[in-house]
Amino acid sequence: MTTVLDKIVAVKRQEVAQARAERPLGELRAALVDAPPVRDYLAPLSRERPDPSQAGGGGPIKLIAEVKKASPSAGLIRADFDAVEIAQTYAACGASCLSVLTDEPHFQGSLDYLKAVRAAVDLPVLRKDFLIDEHQVVEARVAGADAVLLIAECLTPAELIDLHALATDLGLTVLVELYEPANLPAVLACNPKLVGVNNRDLRTMTVDREHCIRLRQQVPPEVVFVGESGVKTHADAQRLRAAGIDAMLVGESLMRQADLPLAVKSLLGKD
Repeated sequence: MTTVLDKIVAVKRQEVAQARAERPLGELRAALVDAPPVRDYLAPLSRERPDPSQAGGGGPIKLIAEVKKASPSAGLIRADFDAVEIAQTYAACGASCLSVLTDEPHFQGSLDYLKAVRAAVDLPVLRKDFLIDEHQVVEARVAGADAVLLIAECLTPAELIDLHALATDLGLTVLVELYEPANLPAVLACNPKLVGVNNRDLRTMTVDREHCIRLRQQVPPEVVFVGESGVKTHADAQRLRAAGIDAMLVGESLMRQADLPLAVKSLLGKD
């Protein structure tokens, strides 16, 4: 059976072919000299670790706040969508890093949103997309991304290692995401510094908020660990923190709130 993820990746392959035809990789690489300097995405997400052998650490859980207009599972999430205004609100209310959706067909995102956010906000920015080809990674760096997402379910183990190495060589932080526990060996083979476990099964779009908690102990404690999807309240955030999770990536539950500043502060326990 063809899954939602299968359909998304098939569209991505078409997008990459078109992008390569419009702007060959060599031409894109030449533009790297004009790319803005990379900002550290990892440090803001790292909690102090009194005991390096233990996952998690002191201090509150960190927030990767996502700029997200729509999704395949939810449709349009925020009608009054202004990427820069949203990012500025996140920054003012205590987010540690940003994630910007750049997938257009399924999330109504845009690389232009990332460029605008990068220019307007000091927080480091991740390109959130389904990256399957080196062209997309170089494109992210040229656009001003500080980090990129690589999803294990979209790539072979060899592709994951190669794209991780390329992104690292370009100075980008890589958030390596997985859902399936069976993909953990391939993820760890990259020697990642930042790993995220998605609580949403991208094949069925169902969410299990305990999924990332169950997998935390299978990832080395020194790896900065992100819980993704299904986090809605400060109590949810505290549960992740208690499980040794360093950061949470939250988009939809924030984007649905009319009072975005209050929603961010409430999630972080600052209200």
